[in-house]
Amino acid sequence: MLHQLTPEPQLSCENRPSIACRTAWNVTHDQKVTGFFHTWLDQPLTTVTAIIITVILALVVRRVTHRTIGKITVRMSEGTMSDRIREKTRTIFDGSPALVSARRKQRAETMDSLLRSIASVLILGVAAFTIVGELGLNLAPVLASASIIGVAVAFGAQNLVKDFLSGIFMLLEDQYGVGDIVDVGEAKGTVEAVTLRVTRLRDVNGVVWYMRNGEIKRVGNESQNWARAVLDIPVSYDENVDHVKEILKTTADAFAADPLWEEKIIEEPSVWGVQALLGEAVVVRLVLKTAPGKQGEVARELRARVKDAFDKAGVSIAPLNGS
Repeated sequence: MLHQLTPEPQLSCENRPSIACRTAWNVTHDQKVTGFFHTWLDQPLTTVTAIIITVILALVVRRVTHRTIGKITVRMSEGTMSDRIREKTRTIFDGSPALVSARRKQRAETMDSLLRSIASVLILGVAAFTIVGELGLNLAPVLASASIIGVAVAFGAQNLVKDFLSGIFMLLEDQYGVGDIVDVGEAKGTVEAVTLRVTRLRDVNGVVWYMRNGEIKRVGNESQNWARAVLDIPVSYDENVDHVKEILKTTADAFAADPLWEEKIIEEPSVWGVQALLGEAVVVRLVLKTAPGKQGEVARELRARVKDAFDKAGVSIAPLNGS
C-alpha cells in the first residue's frame, strides 16, 4: 500500500501528486523546494521520462519484431525439402547448392526487407504519435492534414502504388525469380533482378529490359518445376515414317542415357509421331521432359545427334517451305 501523503506535499503538489513530486517531498521534506519542483520541473521531467520510456519500448519491440521476421524468412530460404529431394534438385541444377537456393533466398530476402520496413513504420509511427500526445499537442488537425496529403499523394502516385502491390503479390505467389527464363509479352529473357517496383531481365541478344511490375499483364515462366524440349523433324514423303520414328527413339534414348546429359533429362524421351503434313515434308515430333531452363541446350544437342543418325541411316531431311 502506498505511503499516505501528509497535507504538506498535497499542498505543494496539488491533489494528485506525481511520482516525481512525491519523491521530491520524501527527499527534502521542504514545502518550498517541493513547490518549486512541482512548478518548474515536475511536468518537464515527467514528459521527458515518458518519452524516453516510449522510445525504449518502441526500439525493443522493433528489434524483437525484426528478429522474429528474420527467423521466419531464414526458414523460408532454407525450405523444408527432404535430403533426397534436395539432392535430386541439386543434380538438376548442375549440383550447385547456390543455384538450388538462389530463387528461394532472393524471395525470402525481399520479403524480409518488406516486412521489416512495414513493421518499422507501424511501430515508430505509434511511438511518434504517443510522444506528440505527451507533449500536449492536439493531434486532430495533424491527422486531418495528413489524411488530405495522403489522399493527394496516393492519387498522384497511384502507378507507383500499383507497381508495389503487384510486386508484393508476385513475391507471395512466387511467379518468377532470379535466373528464371520468362516471357512477359514485351520482352523475353532471363530474370536478373526483382524488386517491389521493377523486374530486370536480359534477352538473348544481351539487351536489358526494365519492366514495371504493375505493367506486367501476363508471365510465361519456362523455369518452374520442369520444361520440355520439342523437336519437329521434317523428313521427305519418300521416307518410311515408322523407320524415322525408330531412329528418333533410338537416338533420343541413347542421348538420355549419356552421363553428361542424363541429369538434365527428367523422363524417357517420347516420339509423338506425325505432327504436320507440309508441301514437301512430313513433320515428326520428338519431345523430352527436361530440368527447368535446360530445354534449349538439350534440344540443340539432340538436333545434332538426330542429324548424324539420319546421315548414317540415309534419311533425308526435307525443307520447310510450304503447307
